[in-house]
Amino acid sequence: MFDIKEHSHRRFNPLTREWVLVSPHRAKRPWLGQTEEIVADSRPAYDPECYLCPGNERAGGVRNPEYKNTFVFDNDFPALIEDVPAGEFNSEGLIISRAERGLCKVVCFSPRHDLAIPRMAQADVERVLSVWTEQFQELAALPGINYVQIFENRGAMMGCSNPHPHGQIWANETVPNEPRKEQDAFSLYKQEHGHCLLCRYLDLELELGERRVLENEHFLAVVPYWAVWPFEILLISKRHRTGLDELPISERTSLATILRELTILYDNLFKTPFPYSMGFHQRPTDDNPHHEWHLHAHFYPPLLRSATVRKFMVGYEMLGTPQRDITAESAAERLRSLPTHHYLDD
Repeated sequence: MFDIKEHSHRRFNPLTREWVLVSPHRAKRPWLGQTEEIVADSRPAYDPECYLCPGNERAGGVRNPEYKNTFVFDNDFPALIEDVPAGEFNSEGLIISRAERGLCKVVCFSPRHDLAIPRMAQADVERVLSVWTEQFQELAALPGINYVQIFENRGAMMGCSNPHPHGQIWANETVPNEPRKEQDAFSLYKQEHGHCLLCRYLDLELELGERRVLENEHFLAVVPYWAVWPFEILLISKRHRTGLDELPISERTSLATILRELTILYDNLFKTPFPYSMGFHQRPTDDNPHHEWHLHAHFYPPLLRSATVRKFMVGYEMLGTPQRDITAESAAERLRSLPTHHYLDD
């Protein structure tokens, strides 16, 4: 008899309409590959060499204000620029390029160099959410901005060049690849089934419970059935909201709570500052209502079995299909078993 807990199988991701190969029996194999050295986090509250700390000088001679809470500024080295002239090159439909305009911002979560979301106070995380919401609204109102991507990279192995608690916001003229896939999936599912894809998926996960990690009145955090990364999380609004700007204060408070608790679980999992890339996916900002969209966030952490074993996309995963050994159910069980107070506060 086929056993989903023991036998290799494929799982379908309805948000991207792609498949992942799951091989639960491989979780028993020994690990002899590369491991990472984990250094204890001993950062000071203020670092005179940090270009994000209050009062310090950034690249080009710009000096930060003595900010006391959050601080937002235009990225000094933006990936997207506003004043790019329109243009396109197309050779036989094979070699194609198009101009892309936009802008990039940096959001410092706290003046404290030694903090991150799991160690920040609830009120401070709520303030970060307020800033994310305000920036989403401001950028969405700009002409030519059709998508606003809010994200955070935590940890050097995720490409974070500065450990000061911060995230980024990139505002694009064109909807990026991953949200574009989700746009197509949301639209197709509503066309075929008459209701929202993530509303129905949320109901299924609440009924089954085995992949649930955290839940409060307004949000659910699950290891999605189709997860690729070992401890990947899909954070879903329980109400049908299309963006952060539609959250009333009570739901924003719930979101801040579950963000803190989830990142605490991550740190507690391996007793180390847990690296991840996270980002919110919300409706495009092209002046269409996009009622089919459902607000959610993705957390993609690279650690595999411990604080030193990292997950790479290699070989078959790069050439064929993403593959995982640790099932969504076993990952959720491990996270769910952890306390929601930080291990450093014991």
